[in-house]
Amino acid sequence: MTESLSAQARAEKSAAVMMARDAASKALGMTIDHIAPGQASLSMRVTDAMLNGHGICHGGYIFTLADSAFAFACNSFNQLTVAQQNQITYLEPVRLNDHLTAHAARVSGGGRSGVYDVRVTTADGTTAAVFRGLSRTIKGQHFPEDDGAPE
Repeated sequence: MTESLSAQARAEKSAAVMMARDAASKALGMTIDHIAPGQASLSMRVTDAMLNGHGICHGGYIFTLADSAFAFACNSFNQLTVAQQNQITYLEPVRLNDHLTAHAARVSGGGRSGVYDVRVTTADGTTAAVFRGLSRTIKGQHFPEDDGAPE
């Protein structure tokens, strides 16, 4: 029998395993700034390749950052969890070289479903977008563990 991990250690190990396999987030230069049970903050810098025809950050990249933060937050319990539905509202334009941070937190969870809110901010604290993600836990774990259930 293995020693039981603390909830924080479980979140950190789940995030490390996920990031090692997450080619999309790594390719966009995302970093994990904070991880805790049901929470995650990821950040990235807006590059030339992310600009749309208006010269501002394409919404798809902002969505991807928010979605990645959501994914790390809802997978922090060492249970494989996928997106069931997501919605984003863009509030402010994002410019070249802006440093974006997506802060995700669980609002509600029970059974196999969860609700997470994500706020995407610029370096000066301006809220650029808000995102809500609905998650669904599926079979499996990120790493072997006797008890992967949330504490």
